[in-house]
Amino acid sequence: MRVFVTGATGFVGSAVVEELLNHGHEVLGLVRSDRSAELLATLGAEVHRGDLQAPETLRSGSLAADAVIHTAFLHDFLRFQESCAIDRAAIETLGAAIDDTDKPLIVTAGVAFLETAEQVATENDKAPGPTDQYPRASETAANALAARGIRASVMRLPPSVHGTGDRGFVPMLIDIAREKGLSAYVGEGRNLWSAVHRRDAARAFRLAIEFGATGETYHAVAEEGVPFRKIAQAIATGLGAPCESVPEEKAEEHFTWFAPFAALDQPASSVRTRERLGWTPTGPELLEDIAEAGYFND
Repeated sequence: MRVFVTGATGFVGSAVVEELLNHGHEVLGLVRSDRSAELLATLGAEVHRGDLQAPETLRSGSLAADAVIHTAFLHDFLRFQESCAIDRAAIETLGAAIDDTDKPLIVTAGVAFLETAEQVATENDKAPGPTDQYPRASETAANALAARGIRASVMRLPPSVHGTGDRGFVPMLIDIAREKGLSAYVGEGRNLWSAVHRRDAARAFRLAIEFGATGETYHAVAEEGVPFRKIAQAIATGLGAPCESVPEEKAEEHFTWFAPFAALDQPASSVRTRERLGWTPTGPELLEDIAEAGYFND
């Protein structure tokens, strides 16, 4: 199968590319820069020059492949609303390009802020529609495509997709801890984050392309819930800094825009994903990776 991958040199996307290539698939990867093109070629994938804001490159990449995996996202949280709008438009373009075909499309979303019916979020729980407070519309856009008969499905990722080279929430917390001189948690720090190693996440994407169905929702979740206090303590140990609680009313002062994520309490299950895809995570757990995967290298 020839798979078009957006975000092909990103932290998750590059792992997806390697996973696909290692299992006999061909990969056409979307890249913007010469450096990314060189990296992708080194992995053994075909380079497709383009950009999320260049719809013609998304269309041509989709038309040249048998399947599409959308992992790209502009992680600029100071322009988050704009990033979300770009993402939504890109998903709509990818879907329109494969309309009237049987090509599968996997769209990346998150387990954060789901409308959960039980204590632990499942694949059946609905994602809220985009709001001014949280404007991300990846899942809304994918579901709209599936309602039109396009083979679009959603891969939800947990707050921490971890491993060497992580560019996500844990490094952000480390930066905040360095700046403040302490690693903090909100209140008692009992709120739970789910997590997965990047290579386990990549395997879930590959299996979803190979065996997935239209309109399905998957959870690439290896650990249902890691107490945030333990994450903060692991960061404190790595930095040689104190670990302290901040009261809820002081969370925004300490964490700034990251405060809602630091207080996020959303354990998530992947039981249905494991059953339907035959997916079994095998990578290191989050706290082990924080200690051993180079998170504190300058």
